[in-house]
Amino acid sequence: MDSYSRGALTFPVVDEGPPGGEAVVLLHGFPQDATAWQAVTPHLHEAGLRTLAPDQRGYAATARPQGRRAYGLDELSLDVVALLDAAGLEQAHVVGHDWGGAVAWHLASRHTDRVATVTVLSTPHPAALAWSLRHSRQALQSAYMAAFQLPWAPERVLRPRLEQLYRRSGMPPEPAHRYAVRFSPPGELTGPLNWYRALPLSRVRTGRSRVPTTYVWGRGDVALGRAAAQRTSHYVSADYRFIDVDAGHWLPETHPGLVAAEVRRRAEGG
Repeated sequence: MDSYSRGALTFPVVDEGPPGGEAVVLLHGFPQDATAWQAVTPHLHEAGLRTLAPDQRGYAATARPQGRRAYGLDELSLDVVALLDAAGLEQAHVVGHDWGGAVAWHLASRHTDRVATVTVLSTPHPAALAWSLRHSRQALQSAYMAAFQLPWAPERVLRPRLEQLYRRSGMPPEPAHRYAVRFSPPGELTGPLNWYRALPLSRVRTGRSRVPTTYVWGRGDVALGRAAAQRTSHYVSADYRFIDVDAGHWLPETHPGLVAAEVRRRAEGG
């Protein structure tokens, strides 16, 4: 399958690997797309796992609703449920990086019947992040989120600087250039930024993860600090593993082998 629909929205999806293998859903972050996983998936396919990597809401021209209210975590999570339905899957192992990690936490809390395991990269549990804003320097690290609430200005500021920002935050040159080109046309960043703009409107909280959970955090992450990473264990009511690695934020691009190994370990029941 190369796409699936939810209502009027159509989402491209990269569906690869053994058709009969256990399914792994890979959820990219901001501002990335399904190609974030291209160095990870070969390792998973070697282990007999099928991978499904969608371009999420706001990233594909065919799945870009107007208005920030359409980008809350409930809607984003239901997009993944629609993917599982379209693929004929009762459950999948869910992997999320950055904003995709926030969706993964939400699925592990509110759609546990559809999630076999969850592996989250970089992003702490939302409640741990909220706690850290009051008890650490995380508020300074997250100050850009307030700037992203402005209309149109963030798009204009970010577009010409994207490649530089990727590189300065530790992304390798090839994906940094690829993403910068991907998001350079006018309008391409508005859908992704609407994920941030939906935050003040959200009245739905993410509860505890109730499925086997792995959280991988890079201690050199410039956006997400140690306080939230360590606090995340308070919000998991299932088998939990915290992996603290010498890395930055862009784990799928910089440490694909490590990411795949942790996903495989979860999928194999370890």
